[in-house]
Amino acid sequence: MRLFALFLAFTTAMPVLAQEITPREGWVVINTDKSHETLLSDLRAAVKANKMGVVTQAGPTGVARNRGIEIPENRVVGVFNNDFAVKILATSTAAMIEAPIRFYVTENPDKTATLSWKTPSFVFAPYMGEGGASLKELARALDERFAKIGQGAAH
Repeated sequence: MRLFALFLAFTTAMPVLAQEITPREGWVVINTDKSHETLLSDLRAAVKANKMGVVTQAGPTGVARNRGIEIPENRVVGVFNNDFAVKILATSTAAMIEAPIRFYVTENPDKTATLSWKTPSFVFAPYMGEGGASLKELARALDERFAKIGQGAAH
């Protein structure tokens, strides 16, 4: 029992190493020289400047720290607005399961941060047969808006 307690104490106190986000299909990944805190703040400002809203935020870092586990900073930020929601609902009720679309702010091993997101057209692709040309156009407009937000936050 003592050995197990020692093992548990040792493993829960160990830091988890950061893994960098790498490009993948349907994603945009922007590495920055900013800290996690700065990039997160700049993301929130860029969301507002582009007439979108932060709908959700989640990240495990604080709770993990309270449990004695050190992990790199990371935050998922859900972004959307009611105008797009109403228009998308008119094309496909099922597609709205994907809203809000998320940005991901991750801390790298060198303490810089990366901003990444799945493009809205990639996220809404499974619903194009149902939503047709209208959904495709809305997704394209969201792609442009998310690119502006991403560029505004990252630079």
